[in-house]
Amino acid sequence: MKILQVIPTVEPSVGGVAPAMLALSRGLARRGHVVEILVLDEPGAPWLKQIELSIHAVGRGLTSYRYSPELDRWLKAHGENYDRVIVNGMWQYPGLAVWRRFAGSTIPYYVFTHGMLDPWFKRTYPLKHLKKWLYWPWAEYRVLRDAAAVIFTSEQERLEARQSFWLYRAREQVSPLGVERPVTASAVTTDLLTKHFPQLRGTRPLLFLGRLHPKKGCDLAIDAFAAVARDRKDISLVLGGPDQIGWKTELERLARDLGVESRVLFTGMLQGELKQSALLNADALILPSHQENFGMAVVEGLAVGVPALISDRINISGEIAADRAGYVASDDLAGTTSLLRRWLDTPDTDKEVMRRNARNCFANRYEIERAVDSLLKILGEPQRG
Repeated sequence: MKILQVIPTVEPSVGGVAPAMLALSRGLARRGHVVEILVLDEPGAPWLKQIELSIHAVGRGLTSYRYSPELDRWLKAHGENYDRVIVNGMWQYPGLAVWRRFAGSTIPYYVFTHGMLDPWFKRTYPLKHLKKWLYWPWAEYRVLRDAAAVIFTSEQERLEARQSFWLYRAREQVSPLGVERPVTASAVTTDLLTKHFPQLRGTRPLLFLGRLHPKKGCDLAIDAFAAVARDRKDISLVLGGPDQIGWKTELERLARDLGVESRVLFTGMLQGELKQSALLNADALILPSHQENFGMAVVEGLAVGVPALISDRINISGEIAADRAGYVASDDLAGTTSLLRRWLDTPDTDKEVMRRNARNCFANRYEIERAVDSLLKILGEPQRG
């Protein structure tokens, strides 16, 4: 098949949608399918050079909605060259552009919502939700209604998506995301983290990976760390992720007020070998998010045997608990503190078992080839005359 992936941006700092799409695209390409990416990035964007797949960049578009006549022109000129079209994400123009081009045509399109219909947003940002209602009936509702399938990454995400808007119709499918199996790390890679951040030497880092955003529960991680750190002098907290909304200063102030400033490290966004080194050095991964449709950082940790300490608002938390690959608690301070205390009180022999469980959980559920198998079943074979 020849498959077109459509996405607003593949800028690494924006979040997990782009890495998830790229991992699936590489997996599809390894199966012999031709995968191309249509993106609203500027053609000269530096991050595009790092992607080995064929990229068509048509420019950013207008306003935060990313309205793009150039995208319409490109789809009109080249859309018929593809067997399947996949839209990644919602609430920006690419979905509507794909609907306008392919709805009712012989070329089916699919929508990966990537958690963007979670009712958490409705509860947390009611004014934004009201704004979305203004264009839901004539835009997003139609995009989902006419898609060959609307794809959710977990059963929990699928069920919760129905609660966001009463006007809702979709051909629902569930297909997990995944990551590539990591390559064997060298000693150089393992030591890279402490080379860049020598203050971590001699500590057991608890690793947070993700954007510094209230949704992710970064403040809960710092509060909970402070609650347990007084009696555990050998642990540190590493927050690895971009500061998209300018929240870092407030988080640093929180760590300082709690007396743990010297043991809480903000690394900025971690990529490549440095990110791999952070995972290899992590004692456990901590992610007390208030909402995650999947949790790519959790899966990346599982891949190298890092147990997950996560909230029950991460939609794969049930699988983590079932496989005994980590601990799960509520997305509040009491729950997050209990996660850290429970992990720190776990005997070393049991921790080793959990590390093996983490690797097995990844291999059995989230290795990219399993995700590709699932997606291909949904996409089917092209029906061309």
